[in-house]
Amino acid sequence: MKTYRIFSLFCWICAALPVAGMVGLLGFLAWKAGGSLGVPLFFGDTAPLDAIFKFAPVWDGIWPACVGTLCIVGLAGLTAVPVGILAGVYLSEFAGGWPRRVLSLCVDILAGAPSILMGLFGFALILFLRHTLAPQANMCLLLSGGCMGLLVLPYMINATASTLGALPDELRLIGPSLGLTQWQAIRNILLPSAGRGIMGGVVLSIGRAAEDTAVIMLTGVVANAGLPRGLLDRYEALPFFIYTTAAEYRDPAELGRGFGAALVLLGLTTALFLAAGLLHRAMENRWRNGA
Repeated sequence: MKTYRIFSLFCWICAALPVAGMVGLLGFLAWKAGGSLGVPLFFGDTAPLDAIFKFAPVWDGIWPACVGTLCIVGLAGLTAVPVGILAGVYLSEFAGGWPRRVLSLCVDILAGAPSILMGLFGFALILFLRHTLAPQANMCLLLSGGCMGLLVLPYMINATASTLGALPDELRLIGPSLGLTQWQAIRNILLPSAGRGIMGGVVLSIGRAAEDTAVIMLTGVVANAGLPRGLLDRYEALPFFIYTTAAEYRDPAELGRGFGAALVLLGLTTALFLAAGLLHRAMENRWRNGA
């Protein structure tokens, strides 16, 4: 009994450590940010409504960096989520023998690739295009989003394949018993049942795409670029703003803005996580009501 109590106490302490670490991190950032939190942190001297609706330039705020970060996350999601889900379905339900082993190996290698390597890939791709097909090619938002999508693609593939593979055999028998084809059974039974695990891969992908700096440094992010005017334009992003501020700040107030931007990045990532969770709940309720 005494051993059980000690083990239970140890489990409680281990469970409390991540919560304590998160609370401590948020408190540290809020303390360091000081008085920098507020409307001027986002828009500087520009009127907020002008910056949002009239696209007025913002020179001393992080609003363009917030928009650029959201664009990167959106492009990475558009690239990685559909391809990752379809590849995971193929890996779990269709592949067998050597194709399965080769695809699994490629996914594992891609998952182990460091982010700086993905940035170098994008940089080398632009150099190749400049010397061959597109002499005017340059680093841009589209390139960063594509490279970021490739970076988070293994999360989606592994999450989809592992979740589908863990479904019970009884669930797989429902489709044939109802006269459904394999694809109909996957679309109407297996994928909705695996939705929670797949959404976990989406959440991991969102977090990685929102915080990574190495990829965007080599594929298009710059300081003071303003709002991106298109997919082929340069842009700003919160991770790069935090990096440059920490490396080149000139006074404590500027460093405080960097801490404020870090707090905003955490809040933005949390909001994206919550949005993904709400989307999954809505899809799950719709599937249950339809069933």
